[in-house]
Amino acid sequence: MADSVGDQGETSSPASTCVQLDPMKFKVYETKTRLYLIGEIKQRNQRRILKIDRTTDPQEILVSEDPYVYSEVECAAALRAIDDGNRNHGGLRLVTKAYAIVGCIRFLKGMYLILVTQRKPLGSICGHMIYGIADTTVIPIQWDERWKKGCTSAAMLDYMIASTNLSTDPTSLDERRYCRLLALVELKKDFFYSHTYHVYASLQVNSLSKSDSAEDPYSNMFVWNEFLTRDMRSLLGTSAALWMVPIVHGFFEQRRLSVFGRAFNMTLISRRSRFFAGTRYLKRGVNDSGQVANDVETEQIIDINQDTTTGTPRLTSVVQNRGSIPLFWSQETSRFSPKPDIMLQKYDPLYQATFMHFRDLAERYGQPTIILNLIKAVEKHPREMILRREFANAVSYLNTQLDADEQLAYIHWDFSKHTKMRGVGVLAELEHIIGSALQLTDFFCLRPERPMSVEARCANIMDASDSSPSPWVCPLATSTTIGAGFTQTAAIERGSTCCLLGLQWGRGVMVGTI
Repeated sequence: MADSVGDQGETSSPASTCVQLDPMKFKVYETKTRLYLIGEIKQRNQRRILKIDRTTDPQEILVSEDPYVYSEVECAAALRAIDDGNRNHGGLRLVTKAYAIVGCIRFLKGMYLILVTQRKPLGSICGHMIYGIADTTVIPIQWDERWKKGCTSAAMLDYMIASTNLSTDPTSLDERRYCRLLALVELKKDFFYSHTYHVYASLQVNSLSKSDSAEDPYSNMFVWNEFLTRDMRSLLGTSAALWMVPIVHGFFEQRRLSVFGRAFNMTLISRRSRFFAGTRYLKRGVNDSGQVANDVETEQIIDINQDTTTGTPRLTSVVQNRGSIPLFWSQETSRFSPKPDIMLQKYDPLYQATFMHFRDLAERYGQPTIILNLIKAVEKHPREMILRREFANAVSYLNTQLDADEQLAYIHWDFSKHTKMRGVGVLAELEHIIGSALQLTDFFCLRPERPMSVEARCANIMDASDSSPSPWVCPLATSTTIGAGFTQTAAIERGSTCCLLGLQWGRGVMVGTI
């Protein structure tokens, strides 16, 4: 794990919208009629109790929070009273300890609570810890009389999934199959969260947002567990923020590096949209709402620690967006064809879905929008060139409908063609193109001597290709280190540790394969 950025704690973050709550740890207890989640805030010696009813309709969930704030002694007394009151039905049993609530999911015979039981520190942004999910557990909310005395519901669920002789009822068989599929979801890889920092948003958004903003964090497209938490959030209202945390699916890596003799933290964050996401070949193009397949936002943050005189953090941030080409197209999967044919599926003469996509990008990142298309221009058997031609037509048409300050900058650069040309430094050429794009988009810089409003712009660049984004790293690192105050002119070489880190966030991390 990378070094923490100073000892500022929660008050030093530029993110004024960070959740101003101490992170809770949970202990989950159960009786025959209820689940009890005991939230512990040790910094304040406080305990909160969340109750989940197990006697309601299996397809519904009834959650309530005890309004009373308990001390450690008072909470222990309350648990003893619950245990005594349920002595004839097995009493009160500890199920597990947890760090976060992922949400709950509904199958055919009931609902299940998903909890983070182990976490791993990935890094920090301005003292705010970012955690990865190391392990999870699933707890059935409904009680089953077949469960043996002394066996917790979580342990019984594991037995139910592994068993093949519990029931021949078709509904039970389907339920067991769904539970097995849920167990296959690898939440221990590429999922991360923070209790005190909005890791689903860029540094710029965190820095410039107001602390009293009423925006629901779960409305953000990069919050993966929005659906899983929907029922509980609707019942808990504003107190839901105390119990649940937005989880991001993507990639987080932080390293302590040195450039020009100065040490700094470099953070790479990829956030994958929950909309129109899927495995490779099965999700392509754009949908009717303008959402592209596998929309991934990648942010590079450079943090040189706080200014010694003012105590203000000094950071720079650049954001790149990568998504499928925003046309209606698909590919048929085949075991016998490593390169399935590309088919344009739907006639859209006004390119309305394409327009909605670029309008959404403009609302998210501002202007200008620069499109870098690296797919093939010429092929013996037309595949990618079909998309290239249609996409160029779409951009050309949209530019006739847009104002001068909203024009789409379109760059087509045949990556495959240039890799086959002798004497051509492909990455160097790409870095030159990207560097020119950065001069137009600029980057976000937070320094005490620079007002945040001066350079509050993210790079809004769509990489319409499947090539590795590593060519982005060197020009981005050069620009942002200049902005952070390392140097005024020097460029970072491709072989430096700063650029080598970029090899870890290629498309293989974010695009599912089959």
